[in-house]
Amino acid sequence: MSHIGRDPDFKVHYFYNGYWSERLLQSPPAGVNRVRELFKKVVPRPYHVNRFVNEALFSRGVKDFGADLYHEPNFLPFRFGGPTVVTVHDLSYLRYPETHPRSRVEIMGSLLPKAIERASLVLVDSEFVRQEVMSEFGTPPGKVVTTLLGVSPVYRPMGSDETAATLASFGLQYRKYLLAVGTIEPRKNLVQAMRAYRLAAEKIGETYPLVVVGMKGWLLKDIEREMEPLVRSGCVRLLGYVPAEVLPHLYAGARGLIYPALYEGFGLPPLEAMASGIPVITSSQSSLPEIVGDAGVQVHPHDLDGLAEAIRGLVEDDAEWNRRSVLGLERARMFSWERCAAATMDAYRRVFSAAGPTAAILDRR
Repeated sequence: MSHIGRDPDFKVHYFYNGYWSERLLQSPPAGVNRVRELFKKVVPRPYHVNRFVNEALFSRGVKDFGADLYHEPNFLPFRFGGPTVVTVHDLSYLRYPETHPRSRVEIMGSLLPKAIERASLVLVDSEFVRQEVMSEFGTPPGKVVTTLLGVSPVYRPMGSDETAATLASFGLQYRKYLLAVGTIEPRKNLVQAMRAYRLAAEKIGETYPLVVVGMKGWLLKDIEREMEPLVRSGCVRLLGYVPAEVLPHLYAGARGLIYPALYEGFGLPPLEAMASGIPVITSSQSSLPEIVGDAGVQVHPHDLDGLAEAIRGLVEDDAEWNRRSVLGLERARMFSWERCAAATMDAYRRVFSAAGPTAAILDRR
């Protein structure tokens, strides 16, 4: 949204979980995540308390700024007296409720239908989600707009020399590991990825460890039980969260990305991997075929043997690896944050044209 902030026709104020800013931050302020986790542990019904406090602070800012339009980029808007644009990233809480904490499913089920009904316009990350929203809520087609996400130019092909320092710090070798990226939670289907990797490893050996990058999420018991023996043997390496400047090197140095998610509204890791020049093995359902097209190897997320075979092929067939790499780079060029920002601006202008004279946008982060 930084491009919108530079548009001379608009002035944008951002609301960051309790405070306002005219500057778009690239990451949360230091300590915010620790405070948030502590808050969840010590405060009863933390979501409701946090939302009540933030809604009061949000309303105070609205009065101060006199905003004309409010964009809620994360499903559930606060109360606002003017036109509201809401971004709905996916409907996984409906399609796969068992992969979410029960409290989240209840909150989304209670608040999201009303938010969509009241919104002036609904933005979605993919055509797949657009069809989901229209089908589930009966939302008119003209009210739901697809704004495909983009990929940062920091994700690009790199040689062994450029990635050497980063890979050495993790004990990895260029093109000698497979990568899985994303929050460790059930919807990412990481358990299936590990089972398939274990099957594939019977033929490819331990030359290509599976490197998992991502923070711990929720409902981890089954995932951790599956990971434990593989981690102990060294076949799977858990890196946890890595800094933003490190991740592009890990992508570019990998043999490929394994991403058999059950459900995604978009799926940034496959796009980042393609932009980095490495092949992608991903799911054949939800939005993922829309993102990877013919460049990605698509496997049904429950097809264990098919996933294992795809992993072996990625390691053993250099010609196919090169073909997928080229196709992925071409596919990635179809997505950019500039296009996403332009589509979002068009949506704002469309709302403005229906609402009358305008001056400012509120964007909650």
